[in-house]
Amino acid sequence: MTVPTRTALVTGASAGIGAAFAELLAAEGLDLLLVARREDRLKELAGTLSEKHNGRYEILSADLRDGKAPREIFKHAENLGVDIDVLINNAGLSGKGAFSETPWDEIAGELQVMVTAVTELTHLAAPGMRDRGWGRIVNLSSLAAFQPPGASLLYTGIKTYILNMSQALDMELKSYGVNVTALCPGFTRSEFHDVMGTRSQADGLPGVMWQDADDVVREGWEAVMKGKPVCVPGSLNKVLSASMRPIPNRVQYILGKTANPFKHA
Repeated sequence: MTVPTRTALVTGASAGIGAAFAELLAAEGLDLLLVARREDRLKELAGTLSEKHNGRYEILSADLRDGKAPREIFKHAENLGVDIDVLINNAGLSGKGAFSETPWDEIAGELQVMVTAVTELTHLAAPGMRDRGWGRIVNLSSLAAFQPPGASLLYTGIKTYILNMSQALDMELKSYGVNVTALCPGFTRSEFHDVMGTRSQADGLPGVMWQDADDVVREGWEAVMKGKPVCVPGSLNKVLSASMRPIPNRVQYILGKTANPFKHA
């Protein structure tokens, strides 16, 4: 489905799901504002897209751990003279140590990137989309939002917030032509586990549990265009998400304590 002359803001665009969204949206004919910390990777991506497509591909190096970053990103878009019609809140990370042993700055940074920045970017984008009568917002949640919490990890709680927030905002904005979707992938082939230092644990998981980023993004984009507030990509992930919610809280606690492959040693 083609959406003419619109601009998408993609965070965490330098690799993985973010880069896959950039490729798909460029192929759909959208102009892009690509945001990530690694400027060299953004330049490389924008160059590749320019060789393959005819859109406008702007880049901005920004660290969403900085509380000023969301407003600076939208100020940059304003200076470029573009309205944000599509927002892909993809940037993310996950803590990997024991909560009580992790410096507060690291925990605050995780919350800033995964909760506050996602919410503020949505808050900055939504009024313009509503006034123009059209907008699409994809917030990266996770299959983890349906699963038991993992020992030491804030990740499941954060992703549950993103899932709930997205549904709540979709209820508010859909009548104005703005669709909001929580995209809830399971294990996705990307640099995520390399960056988080959990590659060895990830490589021990069965291959059937993994999806390619392109497949995740394709399902997510189709879902937000159809107005689906929640998208769990992949048949196995759909079964897993459906099977987790009826589990009693006590059993979820035990599963989270014992069955998390990335738990702190």
